[in-house]
Formats: sequence, structure tokens, C-alpha cells
Amino acid sequence: MGCKVGPAARAAATRRPGRPLQRTGFPRARKLYSPAMAKVCHVCKKGPSFGNTRSHSMVATRRRFDPNLQRVRIDDNGTPRRVYVCTRCLKAGKVAKAK
Repeated sequence: MGCKVGPAARAAATRRPGRPLQRTGFPRARKLYSPAMAKVCHVCKKGPSFGNTRSHSMVATRRRFDPNLQRVRIDDNGTPRRVYVCTRCLKAGKVAKAK
């Protein structure tokens, strides 16, 4: 038969030594900076696609095909903003650059 141990003792036994217990119920500190911009085109919403790299032995390794995005200043309703725009949209003139 097993040994009868309370939940607190069981949690302390499974916890890694040297690491503090994670407290719940306390609000997390808010980040003061904005999150990084996604690597997605602002105009056409083109993002990364995924596929395989094939070696000589045809072993498949996952890889990522990123679109050709440029960080440009655009005129967004009179206010200039820096956004990522793919080169196809830039070449087609789908965005108005800020002056």
C-alpha cells in the first residue's frame, strides 16, 4: 500500500530544489514596452509560410519562408506610421509613403 501524504507535502517533494514556489493570485507586473511587430505585410497580410529543406539524402527538415518585408513610413490618415510592407505592395504602389 502507498504512503498517505498530504497535497502540500507532495507538491514540496516534486518541486525542484532552489526554485521558488510559483504564487497564484498575485497580479503580474505589466510590461512597459509594446510587443514586437509581427512579420506580416500591413497591406496584403502576407506572412511566413512553412515547408521542408531537403538534403542530398532527401531527409526533410522543417524551415520557414519569410516574405520580403521592408519597414517603411506610411501616411495613415494624416499621421506617419512605421509598418512592414512587402516589396510586391511597394512596387504596385498600394501604400503612400509619408514625407
